[in-house]
Amino acid sequence: MISLLLLVGLAVAVFVGFNIGGSSTGVAFGPAVGSGVISKLGAATMMATFALLGGWTVGRNVVETMGGQIVPSELFTLGASVGVLFFVGLALLVSNLFGVPASTSMTAVGAIAGLGVAAGDINWGVMGGIVSWWLVAPIVAFWVCAVIGRYLYPYLDAWFRIDQSEGPLLEYNRVASIPIPTAGANTTRRELVSSILVVIIACYMAFSAGASNVANAVAPLVGSGAVEMNQGIFLAAGAIALGAFTIARRTLDTVGNDLTDLPILAALIVEVVSASLITFLSYLGIPASLAVSATMCIIGLGWGRATRSTTVKDAAAAAVRGEQGEKSGEESKMSVGALAAEPEDEVAKIGEEDPKQLQGKDLFDPAATGRVIMLWILTPSISAVASFLLFEFFPIYQ
Repeated sequence: MISLLLLVGLAVAVFVGFNIGGSSTGVAFGPAVGSGVISKLGAATMMATFALLGGWTVGRNVVETMGGQIVPSELFTLGASVGVLFFVGLALLVSNLFGVPASTSMTAVGAIAGLGVAAGDINWGVMGGIVSWWLVAPIVAFWVCAVIGRYLYPYLDAWFRIDQSEGPLLEYNRVASIPIPTAGANTTRRELVSSILVVIIACYMAFSAGASNVANAVAPLVGSGAVEMNQGIFLAAGAIALGAFTIARRTLDTVGNDLTDLPILAALIVEVVSASLITFLSYLGIPASLAVSATMCIIGLGWGRATRSTTVKDAAAAAVRGEQGEKSGEESKMSVGALAAEPEDEVAKIGEEDPKQLQGKDLFDPAATGRVIMLWILTPSISAVASFLLFEFFPIYQ
């Protein structure tokens, strides 16, 4: 007979996965749905499929890390598992209230660390490796996208720009009652290839989300032995799918004004870089934040794009003189407008672009970015302290 406590734990796990599905679907498939390449129903179906695939293949490495390598699995009694999952759910609430993409992975690790410190049994070597990657991953995300923004983005925009034609992208012809998709009457080959690429990248993002997030929903339950590994992955993937088919419909509508307030090409670059980084870390068994990496990718891409108005030589000369000319002053405004600038037939060289074309609505707001980074640090810290106090005074891990 299933105990009431286990039912509570399963309910909290489903709640966590449900919210992850709602938010991750918008991030992964927002560009594809916004550009009319696929429908919301198609996005939800692909999200459910590839999140399960990511969790089933790479995600189990993260489950093993969080379910038994940070602290011994013996500490994950059913009561302790529910306590840890409670803090993950609390992180989602904080994220929604403040409108900041707080990391459930970082919060979950913080809660597990609090349990380990309270019990006097934590693997500081594993924790040190995880925290080190938390510091390195956002820096790598920023600089990779900064380099792309400065040196490659205008050329990618010229080569792969998606110009949508009138009419449907695809038409369906029936052959023996089987619908066969074909390109629409006005669809160009470039548009078709680009649209297919948009969907492939979105599926890759969904795979990455599943790989990194299934552990957030079920790792404590798997560590406690209350749920087997495969059962836990199916439970988390099912909850993510539920969120994808329900609340994700709203996030798909609003994501264009949030994370992807960018041209579709910029959004796809952010997805590829952040998904690749998180998939790599998930393969290593490192629980890391997809939202944090994606946000740093956006900042890096905008910053790199805006710096094209000056050369490294000119910037160094100005720094030596202690001056900031009109061009470098204008260049300091990193913006969505910089990424949304109309492409030209011939890409201007670095130092030759008009700084006025790289301005617009600020993408890099120091105050807002400082608030985001503060909450990235504060959320897992609060989770760790609160978890420690809970398990210190109520040792339900024994």
